[in-house]
Amino acid sequence: MSEDTFGEWFNRLLLEAEIMDPRYPVKGLCVWLPYGMELRERVLSVMRGLLRETGHREVLFPLLIPEDFFRKEGEHIRGFENQVYWVTRGGGEELDVKLVLRPTSETSMYPMFSLWIRSHADLPLKVFQVVSVFRYETKMTKPMIRMREVTTFKEAHTVHSSREEAEEQVREAVSLYSRFFDRLCVPYLITRRPSWDTFAGAEYSLAFDTLLPDGRMLQIGTVHYLGQNFSRVFDIRFQKPDGTHEYAYQTCYGISERVVAALLVLHADEVGPCLPPSLAPIQVVIVPIPFKGEREPETYSEEVRGRLEGKFRVVLDSRDLRPGNKFYYWERRGVPIRLEVGPREASSRTVTLVRRDRRERREVPLEGLEEALSGTMREMEEEMRKRARERMEGRMREVSSLEEAGRIIGEGGAARVPLCGEGCARRVEEETGAQVLGEEVGGKEGACVLCGRPGRIFVVGRSY
Repeated sequence: MSEDTFGEWFNRLLLEAEIMDPRYPVKGLCVWLPYGMELRERVLSVMRGLLRETGHREVLFPLLIPEDFFRKEGEHIRGFENQVYWVTRGGGEELDVKLVLRPTSETSMYPMFSLWIRSHADLPLKVFQVVSVFRYETKMTKPMIRMREVTTFKEAHTVHSSREEAEEQVREAVSLYSRFFDRLCVPYLITRRPSWDTFAGAEYSLAFDTLLPDGRMLQIGTVHYLGQNFSRVFDIRFQKPDGTHEYAYQTCYGISERVVAALLVLHADEVGPCLPPSLAPIQVVIVPIPFKGEREPETYSEEVRGRLEGKFRVVLDSRDLRPGNKFYYWERRGVPIRLEVGPREASSRTVTLVRRDRRERREVPLEGLEEALSGTMREMEEEMRKRARERMEGRMREVSSLEEAGRIIGEGGAARVPLCGEGCARRVEEETGAQVLGEEVGGKEGACVLCGRPGRIFVVGRSY
């Protein structure tokens, strides 16, 4: 699938599945539709649950950041200055201090952290928020993938008393994100980003990427070790048990609606998405199939719905439409399971169960239907997770030359390339026009394809 074809297909999917409407008359801004909002909230509920399990507490910081706060950390401002929106007027008056619409929240949160933290007893501090952030994206915008208003920005920020504790927090964040993406049935690679692609102000950055059908790698999560870079600028100090003071150590990590985009496209077909049952706003749709005006299937369908309500998110489609139209309607919305109820099912007290992912059909007795649905949903998610992982790995190759890497990338995949370090990685970008995402975490060793020196596996591909 080419990039242009993918864009058209994805826009159509979002509209027909009633996820998001990209036709808002401001470039890079879109409207979440009710069905999409339900999906978004279910995805966020998984993330919120994982964060709260690991001791994070939710906060909400203001949208506007004073210019003097924003400019305090020099490297950070250099990373974002060309992307920010400025507020310079309030009503008819010029503002005394220009304000920034947050592109991310370090410079709004950390001045407050310096007020909250006094002693080692105040640490660790682990907070998160889910907000909109604004970035003046100058490249071609794409719904969910490259936006000027990122509407589902989950950012977590932590403060610690030692480097060891902060780096342990990085490992916890990686584990947390791994569990999150596994729950979403989204496959991923983890890389340590090269210095030129490290988050502005961080000592190092780790990122989660997945491979989309158009052959581009999509960054779906990031984890940053900030060290003392921001704490020195914003005076976040704590008193140690011996009475001395030290600057705190920090981390931050984020996701956006890109995770919803990945969830939608990686399990989709020409009709639309197939949603993992645990996240689908509607898990089961019941479609009565009456014959020559018979009422029995409709009455029996009501009984089936009554049996399932409260146990599953279920809808009975009693609209005056042909069954085939109903099938297509719900398939476009990614509903995982359809139950068909005709005269035969009504008389035998069964249902015909159809899986969205494989369109597999089987007859299931009404007695024990709840157990059959629960087992089918578990099986679906396990298979969706496995299929998505196998598809991604099938489009990635470990290569021994740049020519081979270029061929793999040109065919819509990504390459695992042995490189000795960032010097040769820069050369790879210059010579191939692709992006070096970074050193794969847990990757093997190998001889650098450019100079032959000992190296590690770097992931190379086209990226958003």
